[in-house]
Amino acid sequence: MDLRKLKTLIDLVSDSNVSELEITEAEGKVRIVKGGPAAAPQYQVMPPTAAPAAVAATAPAPSAAAEPAAPAVPASHVVKSPMVGTFYRSASPGAKAFVEVGSAVKEGDTICIIEAMKILNEIEADKTGTVTNILCANGQAVEYGQPMFEIA
Repeated sequence: MDLRKLKTLIDLVSDSNVSELEITEAEGKVRIVKGGPAAAPQYQVMPPTAAPAAVAATAPAPSAAAEPAAPAVPASHVVKSPMVGTFYRSASPGAKAFVEVGSAVKEGDTICIIEAMKILNEIEADKTGTVTNILCANGQAVEYGQPMFEIA
């Protein structure tokens, strides 16, 4: 990525209310994270071929004293947020929630709304089953990949 373009992106993040910016291009991936008012922004530039190695290098090494982990049993399917935004359980304030704990859902049923940039995005169930847990509060900010529902 061009150094001038990178400097422009850093200046834009520094001067705005944006706290994190990630851009992926053919030349590589750039992630700019701005901390609180007293913290300096953090910058990461990763070449495209080094991304898997960087993830593996940051994983904590298992300690010799740690007990062996029990085999993971998939108890339920987790529906994760496909975007950053605000989580809403119903179509409008005071309206009935799309789903409750114990609700039966089919693949494709609307289970919540995520508002992003003034656009309301209906989020659909990606599995048929019963909602066993709702992991987000109404009006809560959600991140990309954040668990929102468990479906068994």
